[in-house]
Amino acid sequence: MTALLYRRAFGRLGAGTVIVRPQRLAQVRRIHIGEQCAFYEGAWLACERARGPLTIGDRNYFGHRVHLHAFDAVTIGSDCVFADDAFVASSDHERGNPAGITGTGPITIGDKVFVGQRAVVLGGVTIGDRATIAAHAVVTRDVPADATVAGVPARVIGTHTP
Repeated sequence: MTALLYRRAFGRLGAGTVIVRPQRLAQVRRIHIGEQCAFYEGAWLACERARGPLTIGDRNYFGHRVHLHAFDAVTIGSDCVFADDAFVASSDHERGNPAGITGTGPITIGDKVFVGQRAVVLGGVTIGDRATIAAHAVVTRDVPADATVAGVPARVIGTHTP
């Protein structure tokens, strides 16, 4: 019964996608999720009113407490893995007005990307296909395809060929 309610509420919720006990779902009409995705406990999936959208491809894995927040568009490809507590947001709070939210630019994450535990992806960046984002990295600029990035701010520490 719950899956049926979700399917009707979302902009798209693909076949076989499972969302286990989310912490927050907001403006789900603007959230489009492909097939065979898994979201574990505590997921935060939110778009701001009349903003976003949040678009997620097929066969993605989202660990516990993953936070996806779209003020500007957030697009995630297919076959990606997001470890526990990963944070992806195209928004920021206005200074002096904690209730005010502003956009920081769209985020595009390619196919077969790995985002490590507690990594942060900020607005205005593109992450290329097959990139690896190390645990605790803070991504503030574009990441090339096949690159591995780490650090605060994240920087390329290696590349691999597919």
